[in-house]
Amino acid sequence: MKSIFLVVFIVSTTACLKAQIPTVSSGTIKHFEKFSSKFIDARNVDVWLPNNYNSNEKYAVLYMHDGQMLFDSIITWNNQEWKVDETITSLLEKKLIKKTIVVGIWNNGKYRHAEYFPEKPLQFLKNELRDSIIKNDLLNKPQADNYLKFIVTELKPFIDSSFSTYTNAENTFIAGSSMGGLISMYAICEYPNIFSAAACLSTHWIGSYNNDYDAISTAFANYLDEHLPNPENHKIYFDHGTLTIDSYYKPHQIKIDEVMKNKGYTSKNWITKEFEGANHTENSWSKRLYIPFTFILKK
Repeated sequence: MKSIFLVVFIVSTTACLKAQIPTVSSGTIKHFEKFSSKFIDARNVDVWLPNNYNSNEKYAVLYMHDGQMLFDSIITWNNQEWKVDETITSLLEKKLIKKTIVVGIWNNGKYRHAEYFPEKPLQFLKNELRDSIIKNDLLNKPQADNYLKFIVTELKPFIDSSFSTYTNAENTFIAGSSMGGLISMYAICEYPNIFSAAACLSTHWIGSYNNDYDAISTAFANYLDEHLPNPENHKIYFDHGTLTIDSYYKPHQIKIDEVMKNKGYTSKNWITKEFEGANHTENSWSKRLYIPFTFILKK
């Protein structure tokens, strides 16, 4: 199991840090090199604008993690991509979603796990396990709270001032996969007045290289029980496949689903899906991306 984690969470996130601007099949990319922050390391940010972007109109904004993997398989470590531009364009042409721009936030490789692992759930773990995760997985530097501060207090104001956007929560969304699913869940809980919906694909509820996965997912469940936002004006999407790392997620997702039900979430504002035969790759996520996008970005 550990060797699989090493491939997915280390190789995939350190091999693609060279700055290459993605090429898209529709829309345009505005690339911001080494966007600086007082909270976290500088990193690249790609802003995707749809075809016929018009500054006289207003657009919803979708923030996405692992930004270097979203648009162009030519520049990714594994020659795979989310196909975000193709999916959004298709849904816009079918008039199924709001007019939306996408902000792809590149991960910084070494500290990806530290930035994407939610900090507050750590308090629900026993000291020994918590200390082990902080030392071995988070490199003694938990950074999720600072990563979200970067998005909310630095990046979002820049995006709203540079592009023609709706600035309210009703039109601001966040999405990611695996560890990116965890930090998206954390974002909507910590900043419910900023984000109205989160899409969490193949959410990495087991959280660590440690094998006490049940304790870790229970900590996330306990955190959600205390911090889930109001279901009346928030939407959350979860999913997982059945192969590779995704094969571990189902019992933990069921635990989370119980919390969702108990906190008043219904099919109106929450979806959990299982995709038989899907694995833990961008190719798998790209094939089903239209489902969470249609749900959270619905007109």
